Amino acid sequence: MTSSRPSTATPPEPRTAAAGRRTPRRKGRGNPYPYVFYLPAGIIYTVVFLVPTIMAFYFSMTRWTLFDSTFVGLENFTDFFAEQNLRIGFQNTLIYAVSTSGLKVVLGMALGVLLTSRLKLRGFLRSVVFFPVLVSTVAVGITFSVLLKPDTGLVNKALALVGVSGPDWLGDANTALLSVAIVDVWKGVGLATVIYIAGMMSIPRDYYQAVAVDGGGAWHRFRYVTLPLSWPATNSVIILSFIGGLRSFDLIWTMTRGGPGFTSDVIASIIYKQYQAGFFGLSTAGNVILFIVVTALVVPLTRFLSAREVPA
Repeated sequence: MTSSRPSTATPPEPRTAAAGRRTPRRKGRGNPYPYVFYLPAGIIYTVVFLVPTIMAFYFSMTRWTLFDSTFVGLENFTDFFAEQNLRIGFQNTLIYAVSTSGLKVVLGMALGVLLTSRLKLRGFLRSVVFFPVLVSTVAVGITFSVLLKPDTGLVNKALALVGVSGPDWLGDANTALLSVAIVDVWKGVGLATVIYIAGMMSIPRDYYQAVAVDGGGAWHRFRYVTLPLSWPATNSVIILSFIGGLRSFDLIWTMTRGGPGFTSDVIASIIYKQYQAGFFGLSTAGNVILFIVVTALVVPLTRFLSAREVPA
């Protein structure tokens, strides 16, 4: 005989979607594994950049040789600022950096527009424009020193064929720095062009089609599409060229050695002359000053240019 007593067991509650959903486990907390991949780059950055920078700041406050050093505080900095050619060096450095970066922007953008058009030989011309970037700067300086000689240089001989008497390009105080700047632009405009080509080819073609639908021509496409949307490329060219101009040394030293006299001296060439004279602590202080000057000019310039970028 079975019992008729009702069961007291409670039925199972239905599972809701929220109850069945598993809480995701937080990964990476306390796990050093991802940071191991940063270690090689961190070691290289520390050894190649941080340690030499800290050592440079220390040795800039010493009189040092290869075997010993004597701490002198800020004396090297005061002596460096007392250098009689320092004002000319700062002035030439700024003029050189501004002129070369400005010309690279203008010529690089013009060549970028030309070499992204439907030109049959654009592939060959891109190689030709970029070729000077691959040539050694010292080799370029030596070559143009020969080409720009007043009597035997090919530049003045070519000018003489059309009845123009060419100046002493590297021996005249009025043309020496300008001549080096033009050679610098010739060598570096290829990199600026490549940056512009990459920036212009990333612009969506829909924008150009919209201008064409509105009846716009080539100038309108450049003014309202290419120019504003290639601003990231312009930003990169300005920053890279400006930093290179502020730090420029090898081309100037190869072509003029800061001459005639001190008229084409820049900060880097003044520092090198101090090294040549054996004033290692003084020249190290000059390097620190150049580092601070470049940082003080480039950081606000980068922020200003980045703020003017047009969102795509």
